[in-house]
Amino acid sequence: MITKRLALFLLLFCLNFLTLQAQSTKAWTRWWWMGSAVSKAGIKAQLTAFQQAGIGGVEITPIYGVKGQEENFLPFLSPQYLEMLEYTTHLADSLGMGVDMVLGTGWPYGGPQVEPEHAAKRLEHQSFEVKAGETFDQVLNAQNPNSKLEAVVAYGQGDFYLNLGDKVQGDRLLWTADRDVKVYAVYEAKTGQKVKRAAPGGEGYTLDHYSRAAFTDYVVLYDEKLKASIRAIFNDSFEVYGADFTLGFFDVFEKLRGYDLKPYLNLLIEKVDSELANRVRSDYRETLGDLLKVEFDRPWTAWAHSKGFLTKLQAHGSPGNLLDLYASADIPECETFGSMPFDIPGLRREESDIRPGDADPMMLKFSSSAAHMTGKPLVSSETFTWLRDHFKTALSQTKPELEELFLSGINHIFLHGATYTDPQAEWPGWKFYASVNFSPQLSIWRDASALFNYIENCQRILQSGQPDNEIALYWPVYDNWAKYYEGNTFFQFKIHSLNEWLLETPFYRAGQKLMKEGYSLDFFSDEFLQGARVENGQIIFPGGSYQAVIVPEVAHMPIETLRKLLELKDSGGQVIFLGKPKSVPGHFDLEQRLTQLKKMNNAVEVSEDLLETLKAERIMAEMLVDSGLKFIRRKTEEGHSYFLVNHLAQYVDAFVPVNVKSDSYALFDPDTERTGLAQTRTVDGKTLVRIQLKAGKSLFIQTGKSGSTEKWVYWKASGTAKTISGPYQLSFLEGGPSIPAPQKLTELKSWTELNAEAEAFSGTAVYELSFDKPAGKSDAWLLQLPDVRESARIYLNDEYLGTLWANPFEIVLPELKDQDNRLRIEVTNLSANRIRALELSGKEWKIFHEINMVNKDYQPFDAKVWNPMPSGLIGELRIQGMNEDGVR
Repeated sequence: MITKRLALFLLLFCLNFLTLQAQSTKAWTRWWWMGSAVSKAGIKAQLTAFQQAGIGGVEITPIYGVKGQEENFLPFLSPQYLEMLEYTTHLADSLGMGVDMVLGTGWPYGGPQVEPEHAAKRLEHQSFEVKAGETFDQVLNAQNPNSKLEAVVAYGQGDFYLNLGDKVQGDRLLWTADRDVKVYAVYEAKTGQKVKRAAPGGEGYTLDHYSRAAFTDYVVLYDEKLKASIRAIFNDSFEVYGADFTLGFFDVFEKLRGYDLKPYLNLLIEKVDSELANRVRSDYRETLGDLLKVEFDRPWTAWAHSKGFLTKLQAHGSPGNLLDLYASADIPECETFGSMPFDIPGLRREESDIRPGDADPMMLKFSSSAAHMTGKPLVSSETFTWLRDHFKTALSQTKPELEELFLSGINHIFLHGATYTDPQAEWPGWKFYASVNFSPQLSIWRDASALFNYIENCQRILQSGQPDNEIALYWPVYDNWAKYYEGNTFFQFKIHSLNEWLLETPFYRAGQKLMKEGYSLDFFSDEFLQGARVENGQIIFPGGSYQAVIVPEVAHMPIETLRKLLELKDSGGQVIFLGKPKSVPGHFDLEQRLTQLKKMNNAVEVSEDLLETLKAERIMAEMLVDSGLKFIRRKTEEGHSYFLVNHLAQYVDAFVPVNVKSDSYALFDPDTERTGLAQTRTVDGKTLVRIQLKAGKSLFIQTGKSGSTEKWVYWKASGTAKTISGPYQLSFLEGGPSIPAPQKLTELKSWTELNAEAEAFSGTAVYELSFDKPAGKSDAWLLQLPDVRESARIYLNDEYLGTLWANPFEIVLPELKDQDNRLRIEVTNLSANRIRALELSGKEWKIFHEINMVNKDYQPFDAKVWNPMPSGLIGELRIQGMNEDGVR
């Protein structure tokens, strides 16, 4: 039933949809306000720079401040702070940009308004050995002064259990034992955690994320003060450390799980590894997840809607079912951390400058699956966290990482990120300790608009229509909850510990196998499943339809889940089991449920060969993956869109099969914006589309596109590439710490080898030369740059041709003159050499409170130990004749 409040929210959302859509197709960035020492002049300068570069919005996160700026700090939610926030939203709106914000400072949620009773909690205990006939007379005092006694229980041999709660007067236990027992005093204690990286005025305890009362009390301050026009409220990854308890937990546990936890507390406290203990432990973990979902995340979204805001949530790191938690927000958000390996030739992976990446596609798909299954159009990502060490990330190194997100269903990129910098601050400005730092002060900014344009071109298509995946794959979260995990009741599904809960599971192996074979899939939870139905042989979830449900090997499956799966199968849906469920989760009424499971398992038919079963049911994979290309497919009102990416080590020029039937297949290059109708063939009733993709490139196939009559131009090399010889005139255009003198080069080598001044230089230099048109006839000429450090703007005969920012660094030239073609290449390097020179000079720039600056390994940042990074054009400049290849 739609309430009036929800109806009003939906109306406002629809009215703002076109504006939101225009903003969301662009890249957004997290925007750190250091000490909230912001000014209107600084906000205007930076927002304008963002908008001009192609950024569609910002997500404000206030954090710790800059030393020497203390008098400019604006306490969080003070009148001055709110004035700056209001100014930001108004200015952003005038620029066509959006603004999101964190409901607090730093992370996780918390602050000065969090009283001890609403702070994050943990289970604490004391134990006492009491002999038969011994009288225990003691005041029970917890180690934590703010703790509250929750239970006093005794355990003895032969499963003896006694609740001593009625023997406690105040905090004093007076009782005589009639046998040898161990007594446990159990307390609700505070974790003591405070907001991490808090901004001035935002310091305080972390909030209890399992309590609706705590949340309701927390947002009173925002009800009173938050009046700005925000698009969405953001909640970062769950980093509420050690929070495994809340007030009233025992009562909630009994209500949700059907039995009293107290008789089994000794198994948890003593970290017993047994079937019974692990079943109780599973119930404990499930209860934490339920509380987070029902008492916090969903009320949080409901509160945001009442204010006219959307919500954006990172569920990873939480103890609950990630799919359900991601789905509790309007925009589920995943995160990438570190650097992933790719085979693209020329893509540098300097091992000393990276952290191993956590962007496993199966992990990324938890957020997109939650959105797809529940009909949410946007899936965002905190993107490029610790992609490289500071000042060392090239635009080329962001592209394949970005494409992995797109391929996993993410379509709303948030850069990680940009730091507000006072306009008067000296170079390099203010910096956040864990980010690529997409800031106008750094050299990477000069050509970043090419990256942002690429993102926008991709997201415009990837946000249109609906996902089009064949397979719904069941995630058996109870198998994770039932594991021992060193006896810890609190287990987090973190992106940094995939080996603990994801990588070695039957679920992971099934998903990997399906994707490798060319199947597209989403994951579903037990809760999602209950809303599924069968229609014309399709299994319909609230957000979309699937040709089949696949159930991997499962150790623990709820009876309700198995019953629903069998109902879908009986209704004509394709439900494929890779094994019969072995057991049920949890402890309550176990024998009866096991009896039910055994009976229901008689109706479960197990597939002996998954791929053969799918083929027999005419559920066909996309065989284009045999070419080595990666893909994702969406359906639109006009037809379908395929996003293809080549992360191989080689060039792909092939007719690739596609499952979608159409009268036309248009190609679109999101980098160059080139478009045209593709060459196609039909073989054995299958449509094949010709694709030419160099390593590192991507392409869209769009079916059903009307109005386009231009044919896609295919190229083939003509003859051998020719070297464009020097001399090359090198001039330094902009940057610092100083501008080196011009140089005439006879060979292209790193400008760091020229002299000390050039070694320290970070910025843009221009290479100018003239060349004659090579002999021989060609339809066009391909300019092939050598090693580019790091991006290059190309001009020919005073005409701007484009910016080369990722592999392969090459561009098709327009018609050449026979003689004296003037080539100008503006190359921008990274800021690493300049920061190295700054530190070698002894000048201190790391002037930030709290963590200050650290390197990728969270050690003190020290650029003095670096070697200079090669810069400019290095190697031979070549030109390759190209002829149109119209027939294959």
